[in-house]
Amino acid sequence: MRLGLNTGYSGPRMAQTMELILEAEKLGYDSVWSGEAYGSDVITFLAWIGARTSKIKLGAGIMQMHARTPAMTAMTAMTLDGLSGGRFIIGLGPSNPQVVEGWHGVAYGKPLQRYREYIQILKMILAREKPLEFNGKEYQIPYRGSDASGLGKPLRSILHGRPDMKIYTASISPKGIELAAELADGVIPVWMSPGWYGQLYQPHLEAGFAKAGGGKSIATFDLAPYVPCNMGSDLAKCRAPVKASLALYIGGMGARNRNFYNSYVRNFGYDDLATTLQDLYLSGRKEEAAAAVPDELVDAVALVGPREHIKDQLAAWKSAPIGTMIIGTTQIEALRTLAELCL
Repeated sequence: MRLGLNTGYSGPRMAQTMELILEAEKLGYDSVWSGEAYGSDVITFLAWIGARTSKIKLGAGIMQMHARTPAMTAMTAMTLDGLSGGRFIIGLGPSNPQVVEGWHGVAYGKPLQRYREYIQILKMILAREKPLEFNGKEYQIPYRGSDASGLGKPLRSILHGRPDMKIYTASISPKGIELAAELADGVIPVWMSPGWYGQLYQPHLEAGFAKAGGGKSIATFDLAPYVPCNMGSDLAKCRAPVKASLALYIGGMGARNRNFYNSYVRNFGYDDLATTLQDLYLSGRKEEAAAAVPDELVDAVALVGPREHIKDQLAAWKSAPIGTMIIGTTQIEALRTLAELCL
């Protein structure tokens, strides 16, 4: 099992974040990941990291599909991959309707169809076998709409990219997990429990592998969840920030009738909790929402508490087919402890 580091969004603690990243690379962590919402962009930060490091992989977790055409994503990926010596990992996601329509000003549409076409186009560009032509429901290349100039022509990338560049998706719905297994090289759940693998992930991954054919399986696919980690002697204190994060995502990340994280935890029997957290969070009672998150859920999706407690928790993660644990922490001590226990 590989270890990655989740830095979250780039921000004012850049110096502290770089200290963590450099330590992770020194300890043998496989990858470092960052993301974007409606502030900092993921690529600028990863380019900065790439210039300061030499071997750790640079994971986009995630690039918002609606913010970039597939060709722009391919151009960005090929450029950063080339500059970093082949270290870039493409991570794609649809964000949510509030961000896509409220920030980028485009229709949210059908994310699974967009995923399918987006990945197909990326692979065609990276393979560079012929000039790019694509006729889909979401993308038409060259563009032939009623307002087209008529001058568009199929083009082949000037840059020779790496055809085997890895593509991951940020999928948590059953159909999204299946599509990831069919078309991508890995999937990045925002959080999960190793105990949930057989209930949701395994059947849908296997359905996707069957569609892909060619012997594709979990052995050649990277299930790479984000895993928060807070080390310390006070277990309740270590759980607290995870509870606040879970309350935000389950209760307030999206509209009441369109919160993917809220739907996600319902798959694992947390219907009442999902309703309670949404009611509390959307009414402004955020602290009450965090307090309502049970210890059992925190311990299922995160590594928290003293070293021995974390060691015990890791046993479940090691028994599941997790390819990469992408650790979210600000503690160098936690990075070192996990490297000692896992690498």
